[in-house]
Amino acid sequence: MKLKKMLYLALGCIGLVFGAVGAVIPLLPSFPFLLLAAFGFAKSSEKLHRWFINTRLYKNNLQSYVNGQGMTWKTKIRIMVTVTILMTIGFIMMNEIVVGRIILAIVWLFHIVYFILGVKTIKVQE
Repeated sequence: MKLKKMLYLALGCIGLVFGAVGAVIPLLPSFPFLLLAAFGFAKSSEKLHRWFINTRLYKNNLQSYVNGQGMTWKTKIRIMVTVTILMTIGFIMMNEIVVGRIILAIVWLFHIVYFILGVKTIKVQE
C-alpha cells in the first residue's frame, strides 16, 4: 500500500514540475501535467492535495475545468496552438509514413473539435 502511494506521489510531483514549467514556456502544455499532479496528489496524500488545489497555479489553470465550468478562450486557444505546433512537427517528421500522418491528422482534428465543442467556454472574471 505504501509503495502505491509513493508512486502516486512521484507522479504528482512530476506533473507539478512539468506543469509549472509549462506555465512559463509556451510550447510545453501545462494543463495535462497539472491534471496529472492533481490526480497523483489526490491518490497519495490528502494534505498535499489540499495544498495543491489552493495554489495559484491550480486556480489559474485547472479549477474552472475541474469544477465543470469550462475554460476561457485564452486557455483553450493556448492549448490548441501548442498541440497544433507539436503535432505539425510530428507530421513533418513522418514524411514517408502516410498512415502515421493520417492518424496524426485525425487525432489533431478530434482535439480541435473537442476543445471547441466539448469544453464549455467561460468568460474572463475581472
